Amino acid sequence: MGTKLISYIMLDGNAREAIAFYQKALDAELYGIQTFGEMPESPEFTMPEEAKGLVSHAMIKVGDSELMFSDAFPGHSPERGNQVQICISSADVAQSQKFFDALQEGGTVIMPLAETFFSPAYGMVTDQFGVTFQLYTEGKEEC
Repeated sequence: MGTKLISYIMLDGNAREAIAFYQKALDAELYGIQTFGEMPESPEFTMPEEAKGLVSHAMIKVGDSELMFSDAFPGHSPERGNQVQICISSADVAQSQKFFDALQEGGTVIMPLAETFFSPAYGMVTDQFGVTFQLYTEGKEEC
């Protein structure tokens, strides 16, 4: 698979409501939903109780396109206008690194590109124009 861009909607605790709305409004199929509480535990981080039921990642399919969702982690609420992000999905770590390096020039790294439990290379960066990108490299079982 080549590179593709996927819209990623960040919400403030109402991702499930938005997913249900878009499923109905856009005749979409739910592909998966995971909460922060379902993520693997980390010895370096204790998950706050108020985060456990929030959506950490979900995806619906609308025709041939995907739309992804997440609730913002407590304390990191999105503001109206910045809740839609672009997820760049690639099958190649080197390609993800190239995109990440280019996008961070003049921008701000939110999460360094690194291996996670769901991707061999995942990171987030806001570019110099204020657009936030998530770089997702395929290669691990999707969440």
